[in-house]
Parts: sequence; structure tokens; C-alpha cells
Amino acid sequence: MRKVVLPTDFSESAWNALHYAMELFKYDITEWYLMHAFADEVYENNAINVRAKFDEVKAQVQAVTEKQLEEWADKIKHVAANPKHSVKTIAAFGSLVDAVNDLVEDENIDLVVMGTQGATGKKELTFGTQTLQVIKYVKCPVLAIPNKFHEMQPTRVLFPTDYLVPYKRRELKLLSTLAKNFTTKITLLYVSKFDKRSFRQEDNKQFLVSCLEENQCEEIQLKEDDVTWAIHDFMEKTPVDFLVMVNSRHSYLEHVLHTSKIEKMSLGSQIPFLVLQNLPR
Repeated sequence: MRKVVLPTDFSESAWNALHYAMELFKYDITEWYLMHAFADEVYENNAINVRAKFDEVKAQVQAVTEKQLEEWADKIKHVAANPKHSVKTIAAFGSLVDAVNDLVEDENIDLVVMGTQGATGKKELTFGTQTLQVIKYVKCPVLAIPNKFHEMQPTRVLFPTDYLVPYKRRELKLLSTLAKNFTTKITLLYVSKFDKRSFRQEDNKQFLVSCLEENQCEEIQLKEDDVTWAIHDFMEKTPVDFLVMVNSRHSYLEHVLHTSKIEKMSLGSQIPFLVLQNLPR
């Protein structure tokens, strides 16, 4: 059984991400955790000047949040009903990252699914602030879904890798399941000017391929210096409808995130973007 967290701010983007995810896991027994973290809505209320007022506002916001979550849960039952799926609602008083991480640890969550933009979504940004925070700091794979993305059946997954990361079997099996559900091809993109690889790279590649042995995989090498440009150029020239990257030290994604290139290259802004965290769980 899969366990998936769906953080929501009740925006159109959040609903689109939810609907996409439920279609993606339609063949799998899945427990969905529909969650809204509401601490910011309480702390940023300018009308609060005493503790009693704080507690009153907190209770009011929690009640409204719980009502909205139940309305969404009912909507799911009517719009995306699936006997394999069950939905739980959680109104969490805390920051989004802390609330999600607590849930990930307590419930042994497999995946977090979010829209790339929230209710305040600025069109010039590839990812909203909350989504980027979750991608960077939540200890669980994160799937970010672009606004208005409706291609429910991925046909080609792009997985850029330098084979320097010792991947985690659980995360790769998640990717394998997603790809297998729709007979999706996985393209391993290796960007390097050198053909020779270290023993570490060879071993990591062998492990990666073994975890994806039930999938249709191919490897492509691009002999370029700029990894970010190479990935972007490949996506421009090749039909890709799902992107996978690993968030860890010295990874391709760390380079992109920590050089602020994620906005410049619109990485993953048009297609679903799965971020593996490569953490032992």
C-alpha cells in the first residue's frame, strides 16, 4: 500500500495536483493524507494582541480549515472515486515543512504531491515558495505538478544522473511502479565529456538499473560541460512528460537549486517533476 501526502492551500493548482496524483496511482491501493498547515494564517493575523484572542483566532481558523478539508474529501469521492483509495484529512497547526515532515515520519509516507504554484502563484516563477521549501527540506520524495497539466499518462520519463549518488531502493521502486503502471520509458541522461567512469559510478549504475529491471530503460550520454544547459536542451528537443532528479549533495539538482538556475531554465515547469531525496528510511 502506498501512503501519499497532499498538502493543499485549496487553490486550483492544488486540486489539479491532487487529481493528477490520483490518476497516477489509480491501479495501486493508496492511502491519501489531505493536509493543510494553518499556523501562518494565525500568526499573521494583525487583530491578535492578547493570548486569549490568539487562542480564539486559532480555533476559528482550525474550524474553517477542517470544514474545507472535509469539503475537498467529499469532492474527491464524487470526482475521483476509486475503491482502492482512502482519504484522511489533517488540519495541522505548524509550518508546512514541519507539518509534512512530522507526517512523513509518523506515517512512513512514500510521497508528497503538490502543485508548482499556490494560491498566490506568481506566473513569472517556475515554483512557488512553499513548493521549493518542501522540495529542499522534506525528507521524502516530492512530486510537483504544473498548473493546468492534464496529460495523465506519462510516456517518457527523463532521469538525469551522474551515477555518483548511491540511490535508495525504496525511492527507485516508487519510480519503477509509476513508470510500470503506464508502460513508460525511462531515459537515463548522463552528462559528461568523459566516457570512462569510476568504479563507484559503475556500481551505482548497476544498482539503479537493477531496481528498474521491470521497466523499459535507455541510457543517453551528452558530452557537455554545462549540466543545466544540457538537461534543458535535451528537454527542448525530445518529447518528455515526466522529470526525475535527486536532491542530495553534489547532485545535478543541488547544482540547479543552489545556483538559482531553476527559474532561468524553467526546469520542470511544464511537466511533472519528481524529486528523490536519497535519504535512508
